[in-house]
Amino acid sequence: MATRRERLRYRFDNSMSKGTPALIGWLALVTVVMVVIFAGLSILFADKDVHDSWYDALWGSLMRAMDPGTVAGDNEGSTIFTILGFAITIGGLLIVSSLVGVLTTGLDNKLTELRKGRSRIVESGHTVLVGWSDQIFTIIPELVEANASEAKSCIAILGDGDKLEMEEELRTRVGDTGKTRVVVRSGSTIEPTDLDLLSPDTARSIIVLSPAGEDPDAHVVKTLLGLTNRNWRRRRPPIIASVADSSNRVAAELAANGHAQVVDTDDIASRLIVQTCRQSGLSVVVTDLLDFGGDEIYMRTEPKLTGFPYGEALFAYETASLIGIRRGDGSVVLNPPMDTQVMEGDQMIVIAEDDSTVRLVRSFPPVVQQAITLPAREAAPPESTLMLGWNSRAPKIVAELDQYVAPGSILNVAAAVDESEFAFELTNLALNVKECDTTDRITLESLEPGMFDHIIVLADDRLESQYADSRTLVTLLHLRDLASRTGQRFPIVSEMNDDRNRRLAQVTKADDFVVGTKLISLLMTQLSENPHLGAVFRYLFDADGSEIYLKPATDYVRPGMTVSFATVIAAARTRGETAIGYRLAVESTAPPNYGVVLNPGKSDPVTLGPRDLVIVLAED
Repeated sequence: MATRRERLRYRFDNSMSKGTPALIGWLALVTVVMVVIFAGLSILFADKDVHDSWYDALWGSLMRAMDPGTVAGDNEGSTIFTILGFAITIGGLLIVSSLVGVLTTGLDNKLTELRKGRSRIVESGHTVLVGWSDQIFTIIPELVEANASEAKSCIAILGDGDKLEMEEELRTRVGDTGKTRVVVRSGSTIEPTDLDLLSPDTARSIIVLSPAGEDPDAHVVKTLLGLTNRNWRRRRPPIIASVADSSNRVAAELAANGHAQVVDTDDIASRLIVQTCRQSGLSVVVTDLLDFGGDEIYMRTEPKLTGFPYGEALFAYETASLIGIRRGDGSVVLNPPMDTQVMEGDQMIVIAEDDSTVRLVRSFPPVVQQAITLPAREAAPPESTLMLGWNSRAPKIVAELDQYVAPGSILNVAAAVDESEFAFELTNLALNVKECDTTDRITLESLEPGMFDHIIVLADDRLESQYADSRTLVTLLHLRDLASRTGQRFPIVSEMNDDRNRRLAQVTKADDFVVGTKLISLLMTQLSENPHLGAVFRYLFDADGSEIYLKPATDYVRPGMTVSFATVIAAARTRGETAIGYRLAVESTAPPNYGVVLNPGKSDPVTLGPRDLVIVLAED
């Protein structure tokens, strides 16, 4: 059985564990006891004329405890009074010094806590970013652009780094965020109490980022479990997450329990690389659709179009391009058959610069029928593709390319990997492999790149991202020099890890660049603003159904003839396609749009030459 002393000691230890407030309380109590005892002793033993009352005795004792200089005037009293005054002064010095130490330690701990960002934010309608990675530096500017019309907006970030260091990196790489406040908190993304710091209950949307380092998908799965299993006090906001490895997508969706959209980074990046290598300029179109700086995809209910066939509804907007229909049950179809009727409750899926610019026209614009060409459809010929480099996405790229090309097509792979890794069951492609170093000039010359219809340069994900991009740049520079020396033009599409390196690589004059992490970041930002767009982008990036193509303008209108863009739309309609823009060959190397004009006005005049392209949604 515990003794009284043990109980008292236990209670004392418990009170001391409460931190600075408890320490201050104990010091105050000791001070009060000491002052009262000294006041009583001074009344008992001091001269009667020293203190007239208890109040004077208590006040004098307190002053001696707080101010050591007070004891200097005690030499006029008795010896006992002087000794008592000296004693309480010594005790006061000990207590005051202890109090200063306690306050200093408590203040230092509080500043450390503020430095870590451990206070809960008080916001509503904000966007929450869970995790810290390079994706943040793409997502934040897009959110700032999306919220530019709002009086005030907020982005809350939870990262595992030092709060001040994260804020400094944001200031350096993002810069001024205008009316949008960025609040950073430091903590673990898989700890429920740390997630609560971001006030997810009142957030507009939550984006879960893949952190840097090994096995990032494990952190995403744990974060989704934490978000799914927490006690939501209000409506659960839309949750957007991404996984780097397709094999982890099912686990992430199970962790989300149907409450989050999981973006498969590898799958989408692989599809974009294949589609872009076969049609230069596609990544510019996709980027324009995904970012908030140009045209975006909106959904709009138009009761006045109920009963109209889709082919006629294509001309219903002057400054917006209709691309599909979202049915009342949530299903999405892009570029449906032209006789598909708009039903009550349907939403029009349109491309527009802003939602406020989507307005119905009073009358359909005129179409110049004599300018429309109707070339005969020809079977696609076999294609030859050269792939330089290899990474974890390469098997998907090969499988995806096999679905697009005609039978009899050839894929030659040159990479620093063993041939035993290439075990594929392909239908349309014949696969040839050569183990080599793709940065070696002699090796590249021996591959005869000028003989291929398409060239893909992949970044090696076994290397650090910046080093991998450096090797990609070396390969691209060699190819550019080979092209200039031989007078040949190599249709090159390159994969880059960092968008900053893409800007450096433009000097190589490659036809296109695919920066998977940037495009995925833009996609996640779009989904955070409108979760219904998930079905649209899944349809758009899938090999089945309609996708974005850049096709020769001569297949639609007569070259050199000036017509309205409505005429181009009418020409595409006759082929069962939806025209959404065009690309001018003379501006194909001029940044930032590289000749791409997306969503022109229906009445805008356009003159397309034999080398220009029309951007359409089509099934093939």
